[in-house]
Amino acid sequence: MNFFFFYLFFSGLFCLILIRKHILLCLISLEFIVISLLLMIIYYCLMFNFSFYLYLIMMTFYVCEGVLGLSLLVYMIRNHGNDYLNSILLW
Repeated sequence: MNFFFFYLFFSGLFCLILIRKHILLCLISLEFIVISLLLMIIYYCLMFNFSFYLYLIMMTFYVCEGVLGLSLLVYMIRNHGNDYLNSILLW
């Protein structure tokens, strides 16, 4: 079961490294990584009979990360007209 979680995590990380043309695709791969981490946390909480406070705290942080990413995406589309990473200068 641990191999499955690590496979999910590293496949999301691999997609994030390879697909860096659009910000939306980067955000989708980041959310896939977040889902795999949440699955790991809930599995370990169930396996070791821990409480789910850690799961709720991490879910709160991940929701904030998703909202911040979507707001940056909307801001970039309004200013540049697209979500290509090549259209902005990253110094």
